[in-house]
Amino acid sequence: MPNPKRRHSKARTSKRRAHDFLTAPTLGECPNCHERKLPHNACPHCGFYKGREVIDTKA
Repeated sequence: MPNPKRRHSKARTSKRRAHDFLTAPTLGECPNCHERKLPHNACPHCGFYKGREVIDTKA
């Protein structure tokens, strides 16, 4: 099995890892309460999904 003859520089390692970062989740607006929420999920603030209440948040 071949082994590397020389070590890779910090610049070369950093260039390779330039795309290895976390991205913030994409958020949309709730049509009922206009708060930010994840798409295809019930709104955690008002409990509505697709125009109807699916989570009881008043309790």
